[in-house]
Amino acid sequence: MTAQLKLEKQGHTAVVTMSNPPANTWTKDTLTALKNLVIELNADKEIYSLVITGEGEKFFSAGADLNVFADGDKGVAADMSRVFGEAFETLSDFRGVSIAAINGFAMGGGLEVALACDIRIAEAQAQMALPEAKVGLLPCAGGTQNLSWLVGEGWAKRMILCGERLKADKAQQIGLVEEVVEQGKALEAALELAKKVEDQSPVAVTACKALIQKGRSGTINSALPLERELFVTLFDTQDQKEGVNAFLEKRKANWVNG
Repeated sequence: MTAQLKLEKQGHTAVVTMSNPPANTWTKDTLTALKNLVIELNADKEIYSLVITGEGEKFFSAGADLNVFADGDKGVAADMSRVFGEAFETLSDFRGVSIAAINGFAMGGGLEVALACDIRIAEAQAQMALPEAKVGLLPCAGGTQNLSWLVGEGWAKRMILCGERLKADKAQQIGLVEEVVEQGKALEAALELAKKVEDQSPVAVTACKALIQKGRSGTINSALPLERELFVTLFDTQDQKEGVNAFLEKRKANWVNG
């Protein structure tokens, strides 16, 4: 961990706060810390959800500090693109539910980290963009792929090729975010949603998430047999037995995440 990436555990939820004022920009250290943090949380059976947000009232995250790329060093570019990719791909593969609480401007790599999450909740004043092409660059941390998957090719091209910046209401309209809340309420809403995850079996959530995301790279014909296979695999877990019996006995399930 670094001072620019804070972790707080609230019950079964890990709250990660980007804290690098004034704009919560990403650095090589914070990206590496995020990757390592997600790996640690994957191993923590008490954690079911991860919520990521930005410190302060103006920025969720403005992405990378462009000073890093000012001298045109290709080696630096290769190194930074690698750590960006590794961090956000690790976040995307988090075994639990990841929620971005977008509390302000989410620009470039700041939007890409939200795109790597399962769900996005934005405050009404938030604005989102992938403006890399305006400075001769491109979104290199999943932006071209994840944005297209969420909003379709047309809107992805408007945002990336035309540099269009979206306000929260338009972002919700096109499916970039799933919910818009009033200013100052994104983290609260994200924590409320994370609380709902606690009613779900963690091992079932992991299997369901893997199947849903398989649609990005495979076909439905390849996913359907795997769906049945993972269904049967759940019968090797304690949570499957606990979940069914808790329902039949009309009581709350006591998950062990295994």
